[in-house]
Amino acid sequence: MRRERLTPFSVRGSVGFEPHARCGFGEAGIGREDKLFTRRAFSMSAAAALLTGSNNAYAQGTFATQNIRLVVGYPAGGGVDIVARLIADPMKAAFGQAVLVENKPGAAAMIAAQSVARATPDGHTLLVSAAGEVALNQHIYKERMAYDPLKDLTPVALAGIVPCVVIVAATTPVRTPAELIAYALANKGKLSFSSSGVGNPQHLAGELMNRMAGTDVLHVPYRGSAPAVTDVAVGAVTMSFSSLGAALPLIQDGRLRAVAVTSRERMPQLPDVAPLSEGAPSLAGYELLNWFGVFAPSGTPEPLQARLFEVVSGALQDKATVEKLSIQGIVPRPMTLAELRSFVRSESEKFGKVAEAAKIRAE
Repeated sequence: MRRERLTPFSVRGSVGFEPHARCGFGEAGIGREDKLFTRRAFSMSAAAALLTGSNNAYAQGTFATQNIRLVVGYPAGGGVDIVARLIADPMKAAFGQAVLVENKPGAAAMIAAQSVARATPDGHTLLVSAAGEVALNQHIYKERMAYDPLKDLTPVALAGIVPCVVIVAATTPVRTPAELIAYALANKGKLSFSSSGVGNPQHLAGELMNRMAGTDVLHVPYRGSAPAVTDVAVGAVTMSFSSLGAALPLIQDGRLRAVAVTSRERMPQLPDVAPLSEGAPSLAGYELLNWFGVFAPSGTPEPLQARLFEVVSGALQDKATVEKLSIQGIVPRPMTLAELRSFVRSESEKFGKVAEAAKIRAE
């Protein structure tokens, strides 16, 4: 009887063997159905064995067979890049491979995100991302998106949330969220707010305030956070929705005043500053955030996703790491992997509704 020739097949990135399709049926008294049953049983057994082995490897942290790449859609030195570099060494220790940070800035970070979305889903290529490239850009760059972040990427860890800080010039007669909203309503159509650009979370935070509180504060986009913040201090614009890192030096030297934060809770870095949601009854439930996370290509095996979640989340809980993240205005918000997936989807839906209501397009 001829010996069956075996060819490779793939089981979630592992290599196994199945009988080659050219083997003869009806030989040695074996009928076609029996032969098919034998082949299927063999393949299922091989797959089960390989997956069991893979699961054990993931659990032990030994999946990596080559360098792990953390792709960042921003230049070195920014908040997302800092997160990537903080988790690189703990990942190297856990997986026994070099972990390289690869900066691919451009196109609102979509170049980096697209490269990871198209990567092999084996855990060796990951995206360290802000909210924009995975939950916001699809709503404002519809003609330029070449990937579907909710289908092509899957979240594996949340580094933390990044609330906006609402700042005004120190000479402005506003100190609390309630005073801010009252001031804006009393001067309807006369005030302005700055952000670091069109279609980012800072922009959407101001538009959501307008929609919920009934204010009419004009958005003035800037090319970057520094000029957007500086122009508040000199009175060129009334207020700004800013990252803490950009605003803190001018808050500390007394030229700016922080009057609200856009998270539902107070920031540990600004314990005396209340959430904007306290500004008026109509703002109950208000929250608009940026946030940083780690994403893998869709199709990455579930056990590997769980292992990545465990390693990255553990690294981000290190006391020294938490302190470094805090300087960047990043606030921990612990959640399970299932909660994280739900969070990303709900954030995408929220961004989409705000962008549509405000007719925001960044083409």
